[in-house]
Amino acid sequence: MDNQTVKIDPRNNVRTRFAPSPTGRMHVGNLRTALYAYLIARHAGGSFMLRIEDTDQERFVEGALDIIYRTLAYAGLSIDEGPDKDGGYGPYVQSDRCRMGIYQKYAEQLIAQGNAYYCFCTKERLESLKTNAGDKEFAMYDKHCLGLSKEEIAEKLAAGVPHVIRLNVPHEGTTTFHDVNYGDITVDNAELDDMILIKSDGFPTYNFANVIDDHTMGITHVVRGNEYLASSPKYNLLYDAFGWEVPVYVHCPLITDENRQKLSKRSGHSSFEDLLDQGFLPEAIVNFVALLGWSPEGNSEILSMDELIEKFDFLKINKSPAVFDIGKLRWMNGEYIKKMDDAAYYEKAMPYVEAAAPSIRDKKALADLAKSRIETFCDIPELLGFFEKVPDYDISMYTHKKMKTTPALSLEVLKKVLPALEAFEDYTNDALYAFLQQFAAENGLKNGQVMWPIRTAVSGKAMTPGGATQLMELLGKEASLTRIRAAIDKLTAAAEA
Repeated sequence: MDNQTVKIDPRNNVRTRFAPSPTGRMHVGNLRTALYAYLIARHAGGSFMLRIEDTDQERFVEGALDIIYRTLAYAGLSIDEGPDKDGGYGPYVQSDRCRMGIYQKYAEQLIAQGNAYYCFCTKERLESLKTNAGDKEFAMYDKHCLGLSKEEIAEKLAAGVPHVIRLNVPHEGTTTFHDVNYGDITVDNAELDDMILIKSDGFPTYNFANVIDDHTMGITHVVRGNEYLASSPKYNLLYDAFGWEVPVYVHCPLITDENRQKLSKRSGHSSFEDLLDQGFLPEAIVNFVALLGWSPEGNSEILSMDELIEKFDFLKINKSPAVFDIGKLRWMNGEYIKKMDDAAYYEKAMPYVEAAAPSIRDKKALADLAKSRIETFCDIPELLGFFEKVPDYDISMYTHKKMKTTPALSLEVLKKVLPALEAFEDYTNDALYAFLQQFAAENGLKNGQVMWPIRTAVSGKAMTPGGATQLMELLGKEASLTRIRAAIDKLTAAAEA
């Protein structure tokens, strides 16, 4: 089957799902899976569903269900079926009692067909089967319980002997499955273990439950990470055993960090909420994640959700690993910040502005200065912190080749301009600028030879979000003069040393 023959057609009633486990914050890879499944469905006019896969109760993390639903909401991925708007978690939750009976029913059907069997082996016996395969221990089950008679099975079940239900994998021949990105993949059945379908606690395994759920939910396209490629042959054996149609498989490439290592949960930016905490906007994160393994036609990379839905083509997903380039995300986030309307921007920026410069009255003016100069909201404290306190700086900062300034000239200029600024009263930006321009002309100086020393004196920074007079207006007269006097003392001490 050629990749290019797989087409999404709205008439096909495309149905996709996102099936996370409630184990903590949502990893970027999981968000991408959800996003791609959402885009496939919406592009085709189909349905996108949420299913909570919580059959592994030992891994369940309290509060993780809320994180899943909150993340999808922040990311703008609306759900057609699944958790309701009030935060309830149904109807698609694997551990629901009404669903548990479904898994058992299908497992018993496989037993009746000879495609599955009861296994009563103890942990000790299973441990004895382990062999070393490279650096890992591996236990291939030896079908020991497949030979039990009906009477023996009935006796053990009646006695309540702990047991599991295993898939009866034929050890002859091969199994082939097709993925739209990786093509046809064939494995020898002899390499496939008789995987457990129902565990001893009565819960289905992920590998079994996801097949049952995908079929009963009518899922047409299954999107997941390429780490599941190795499990897909077992899924196909189950589909074949039931006589069900296999969904379209869409396996996504690995996401790596800048060092080409798998993006770890220990990474500071591995989860959606990590990134929100770091001052990134949900819209920018979603846009960026959409490009981790896929790129649209044309040069545009800043895409709204509507544009992503329109342009997304799952046949164009790359096979090679996608690099999580934090620098690119920062750039993209900065572009989104620049386009924010004032009300939304102020709402996001003000907590950072107030923390960075609590003594400055005009917080909106500070926020306006920052808007085109930040890439995340967490950049604001570093950008504006000098308004609260001048950082320690080296006097070499007064040297500027283009402005033709030196520490010695700067000291001379500051000493001369200080009395004039002390006598001047109108500390608005325009008035100060005109006044200092006139001062420069009257003293045979270039504008930069006056503005640069003042800007350095009042900020202590080589790069500032505004010019000298803008900063002075925000600081006010007394604070500006205090900083200029301190700069004169600093330069004088250096000259005398």
